[in-house]
Amino acid sequence: MDWRSVKFDWNRARAFLVTAEEGSLSAAARALGMTQPTLGRQVDALEAELGVVLFERAGRGLVLTPAGLELLDHVRAMGDAASRISLAASGQAQSIEGSISITASEIYSAFLLPPVVERLRREAPGIEVEIVASNATIDLRRREADIAIRSFRPTQPDLIAKKIGDDAARLYGSAGYLDRIGNPQTPEELSRADFIGFDTTGVMVEGLNKLGLSLTRRNFPVLTSNHLVHWELVKQGVGIGIVPEAIGDAERKVRRALPGLDPMIFPMWLTTHRELNTSRRIRYVFDLLAEELGTTTRRDPQ
Repeated sequence: MDWRSVKFDWNRARAFLVTAEEGSLSAAARALGMTQPTLGRQVDALEAELGVVLFERAGRGLVLTPAGLELLDHVRAMGDAASRISLAASGQAQSIEGSISITASEIYSAFLLPPVVERLRREAPGIEVEIVASNATIDLRRREADIAIRSFRPTQPDLIAKKIGDDAARLYGSAGYLDRIGNPQTPEELSRADFIGFDTTGVMVEGLNKLGLSLTRRNFPVLTSNHLVHWELVKQGVGIGIVPEAIGDAERKVRRALPGLDPMIFPMWLTTHRELNTSRRIRYVFDLLAEELGTTTRRDPQ
């Protein structure tokens, strides 16, 4: 390879890639942990080095030019290669000290992870922990997190996973709300209640109707994509909601709605990148999570 033919700074290429993916200089600067003017200068310098215009302004955001679109896939491949290099290097780390990021849903992050992190900090104070609380699927291959707690098994060959059990979720309502609607005793009676939905896709309606309810979207007058807000709305008596039974049964403000109804079963998987599995720090935290969270599951892992 003729290295003299490479006429641009690779750090500036990263600035271009993140700006293209985030859609604005301000969002890209936050993602990279730098100031917006610094990032803007890097993008401007790359345009000067390459002799092309990469972005056009559209309101407060940026739109790729044809030249920018043509270069984007090539620069994205560079970013993927950089991530793989970082993964490979991290996987060789034998020190137990350092940082680690764990991603889980909002409800798991708020209720299941804190006691695990407390134990981790006591036993391995050299490990710094970041919790990425998100209901979206965080990309482990791009180092958005090191370990994920998920309700599905990954299919990517470069990810490894361990099933630690099955979690059960049930329907709950505040005592006041259940009293107000006559304490339903049958699925038909409960089907007349208000429910708090997570989205407008109908997935929740379909799942609950499989349990014997007869719900339509009219049963969901309140929607929120935030699971912690969902739970607070349940506790305040707004309607019926879904939460893992270990969390719901521990809350004195609520009780099970129609206790005889079958729970919804969700598998619990720990997932990490295959190369990170060779790191002592990742292995230590992975095993600790498996041990601690395994005690919260209601069925033996398969």
